[in-house]
Parts: sequence; C-alpha cells; structure tokens
Amino acid sequence: MTDLIKQQLKDGVLTLTIDRPDKLNALNNAMYTRLADLLLAADEDEQAGVIILTGGPSCFTSGNDLVDFLQHPPTHLDAPAFRLMKVVIHLQKPLIAAVCGAAIGIGTTVLLHCDQVLVTRNAKLRMPFVNIGLCPEFGASLLLPRRLGHARAARLLLLGDGLDGNDAVNWGIANEAFDDGEQCLAAAEKIARRLLALPQQALRQSRQLLKQATLPELEATLREENTLFIQRLNTEEAKTALNALLNRNTDKHPSKGNQP
Repeated sequence: MTDLIKQQLKDGVLTLTIDRPDKLNALNNAMYTRLADLLLAADEDEQAGVIILTGGPSCFTSGNDLVDFLQHPPTHLDAPAFRLMKVVIHLQKPLIAAVCGAAIGIGTTVLLHCDQVLVTRNAKLRMPFVNIGLCPEFGASLLLPRRLGHARAARLLLLGDGLDGNDAVNWGIANEAFDDGEQCLAAAEKIARRLLALPQQALRQSRQLLKQATLPELEATLREENTLFIQRLNTEEAKTALNALLNRNTDKHPSKGNQP
C-alpha cells in the first residue's frame, strides 16, 4: 500500500503530510497507526525538533474514511484513532498545524492540541459528531468550552456549525489566517524555524508546564469520550445516520466515501 502519510525531515523540522487527495485526505485505520508511529519516532529522534502536521496546500483532512470506519469501527480504547489521540496529548515536541481547506471531525479536534495553528481563509472547520449520532472526541468536550465558553462550544459540538479560517482566528482556535495554502505552509515553516532557534530544553519544559495542569483531566475525558463513542456506534440512530451519510456521499462523489 502506498504510504499515505509523507514525512520530510529538513534541518530539524519534521513535516508530516496527509497525502490522499483522491479521498480528500480522509483517514483510515492504517493512516492513524502510521501517524501515531511517526509522532512517537519523532519524539525520540534528536534530529527532529519541531513537527508540522498538514494535508498540503488544498485540504487538511475530511475526517474519517467512512467505508473503512464502518467496516472496522473502534471497539476498544486502543483502537488506531484513539491510540493516535494518546500519542498527541503526550507529545514532548512542539506541534504546528498548517490547515488548508477542509478540517472535519478529528481534523478540527486535533487542532486543540497543537501549539500553533495556521489556516487558510477558506478553511472549513467542522465537528459534525452529533449530526451523525456520535459524541465529541479528542477531549473536545473539555477543551472547547474552556477556550470558547459554553455557548460557542455548543454551536460547534451540538449543532455542528462550521467555521472558516477567519472565524477560527477570531474564536481563538487558530493563530493566523492566510490567503492561500502556500502562504500558510510557508508561515508554518517560519514559526518552526523560530522555535528551533530557541534553547530547546527550556522550550520543552515550558511547553510541558503549559499542558501539565490539564493533562489528568484530559486523559480522563479521553477515556470517557472514547468509551461513549464506541457505545454510540452500536446505537440504531448512529448506524442509520452513518449509512445515510455514506450513501449520500457515494451518490455525489463515487470516489470519496468520507465525512462531509
């Protein structure tokens, strides 16, 4: 199988690129496993100082590959997507997201764990979990209300409303918005270079201090969310909603079977 997660290590910056354009960078179980493995390796690699996560200049990720998701749903807390979440929240090195275009589901929730988030103005952030009979994941039910307040978090998590790049900056999910993908990627590289120029031990200890107070609560929230997520998948309303979405997407885009 072709490697759908590209990696490039250049002068201390490791760039991980989701590379599945024919599926709008939809993530399957093999890709979750690959991402988790690469992040774990980066944490141990002295040559990698900062990590950039991107989907390239056009699309970040459209979320779960629904065909793979329905055929191989998570059934335990060590499922590939859940394992990736654990790896990300325990990551020791700075993580920058360069988000161009769609960032659906986990494509948005992962941003809550990044140290810097750069977006294009046409980015589309959306977490339609309730819309498909599921519940929030990746600690979003804890982190979003704290960052945005309950009312705004509810608009995103309960109603499934979306944000463009400018909204993401104004709401505090992203740092800066850019006119196109190339500018966004270049800005991510620039910030990575600034981070690399700093005293590295001080940087990592300071990053740990920023995150450590929330970590125990976040770990507990992940366990609860993921347990409920598995339970929700076995409900009739989730099965009905997911199959309806898959059929709708297949009718519109026969080559794409992922989240909206």
